Amino acid sequence: MIKSNPFIFLLLILCSAEIAAQTKDIKGKVIASGDLVGIHIINKTASKFAITNNQGEFVIPAKLNDTLMVSGVQYVLKEILITDIIMQTKAVNVNLEDNVTLLDEVVVGKILTGSLMTDIENSDARRELNFYDLGIPGYSGPKKTQSERRLFEAQTGGGIVPLNPLINWISGRTKRLKEQIEREELGLAIEEAKAKFSQLIFKEGTFSETIQTEYFYFCGDDPSFKELSDLGNDIMTLQFLKDKLEAFKIHIEND
Repeated sequence: MIKSNPFIFLLLILCSAEIAAQTKDIKGKVIASGDLVGIHIINKTASKFAITNNQGEFVIPAKLNDTLMVSGVQYVLKEILITDIIMQTKAVNVNLEDNVTLLDEVVVGKILTGSLMTDIENSDARRELNFYDLGIPGYSGPKKTQSERRLFEAQTGGGIVPLNPLINWISGRTKRLKEQIEREELGLAIEEAKAKFSQLIFKEGTFSETIQTEYFYFCGDDPSFKELSDLGNDIMTLQFLKDKLEAFKIHIEND
């Protein structure tokens, strides 16, 4: 009789947990009889969303057992469970049926309407857990930038009394590097928000490209913008940007 090895058993559990926690970009294709552009794809597990292009294509981050909700005004709502096969192929096709039922009666429960903000509110979306929510040390962020590496070098040193950090602190170099990193991170967050949310915030032709850029930098002046960007919750960020738009309109009217 072969005895089981507890160490191997534990290793298999840890490997399985790591695989389940991995997030990948899933490329999707919506197949339907009508318009394919502007269909909403909501990952209600991770509070992420995407919108299809003219060919019905989309890309959305997801991990094993996440649930995607596919919502279009003229189509029946469809939910997709992210399976092992989808994670391995990093691809999914979604076939939508035409919605031929008129909603002329009382509807009990939650429905999706095709309006992104309404659908998000009805999706029970919640922020995904991370290492720190579970009390497990870990890092899954991006690699350090050149400025971050310089700051690390400025704050480290050897010997009984490490002189490098002390000299950099006295000279103000450490402070300047920190401020530079903050500016770089804010600039990247603004550009990312502009690329991701412009089409959702602005109706076509309402503002020029220059005014739109000014709007996102106006949002960046609010400390809450960077906090939401760091959190990575698209849904909360979109709501914040919509709220700031009204303040921005008043701002440009008074200038």
